[in-house]
Amino acid sequence: MKKIEIAPSILSADFRTLEREVKAAQDAGADRIHCDVMDGHFVPNISFGPLVVEAVKKCVSIPLDVHIMISDPIKYANDFCSAGADVLCFHAEALNNTDEIKKLLDDIRSKGVRPGVAVNPDKPVDLFISELASIDQVVIMSVYAGFGGQKFIADTMEKVRAVRSAAIEQGLDIDIEVDGGVNGETAQLCAKAGANVLVAGSFVFGSGDYKGRISAVRESAAKD
Repeated sequence: MKKIEIAPSILSADFRTLEREVKAAQDAGADRIHCDVMDGHFVPNISFGPLVVEAVKKCVSIPLDVHIMISDPIKYANDFCSAGADVLCFHAEALNNTDEIKKLLDDIRSKGVRPGVAVNPDKPVDLFISELASIDQVVIMSVYAGFGGQKFIADTMEKVRAVRSAAIEQGLDIDIEVDGGVNGETAQLCAKAGANVLVAGSFVFGSGDYKGRISAVRESAAKD
């Protein structure tokens, strides 16, 4: 089993003191910083763009896990690669076909960034599963993209199992990330299904104990 990594999402951080927030998360044991980019079109809300990603990159030494929930990932992917994304994941359902998905994955990789694909709870993994060999990370949304603090959708773990099974069958060592509603209880479900990267937003940044909350997620994921 791959090492479990915890990626606090800055969507739930206090942007008045963002540098302090991400440094505190890093010091508390976070393995990555997760950046949720929303355009107000693919999802109803607007969050931030490449300038914030670039600023966060200067504040921490752990990887930036950038998740772009935008309608035109082809147009903007390079901007986020240049801003400092270590991993860049776009939504499969934002593109028209597997050819576009494969091309964007290859373009991201050519920039020295690890490419990934995400899907919302109501979208099938069939959108991208044929291109799994070109993917470094799959993001299974366990809530609908665009809002923080939603309730975890347990049925989405079937997708995690399906992707992990396909990866094992093909001999691929990919990361599977679960994003949405991850906490000290649901982390165990994610890990058992085969996920190894867990995004925890409000559970971490909404507390006064980042270290304790990150440890709670890690400990839950480690349970049999």
